[in-house]
Amino acid sequence: MSDHSHSNSPAAAGHDDHDIAGHVRVYLGVFLALLVGTVVTVGLYYVHFESMAVTITIALFIASIKAFLVAGYFMHLLSEKKMIYSMLAVTGVFFFALGALTLWSSNDMPRNTEMKALYSR
Repeated sequence: MSDHSHSNSPAAAGHDDHDIAGHVRVYLGVFLALLVGTVVTVGLYYVHFESMAVTITIALFIASIKAFLVAGYFMHLLSEKKMIYSMLAVTGVFFFALGALTLWSSNDMPRNTEMKALYSR
């Protein structure tokens, strides 16, 4: 009779204890980075900058870093193939292009028309 107890072990599946500990360490590091990012975001709520553009830029920068960490590590996009990245890039290009077109055309009006108030008294 052969011993099949080793076939179900993590080492037989290609994962040893050192490999798993490395992954857990990475996930804990990402968790701590997200926690720090959240604390910085809440802390910057109490700081008043001179312009709204600076405030929005800082907020988007912190949010982008946190989104990269979540998508890259927790959603495993850093280890995916080029096809995933190319689809993500195309989606991003279309997102910004459609947003730019919306902003660009937001004040376009047909000829001989005028803006009317939404609520008239």
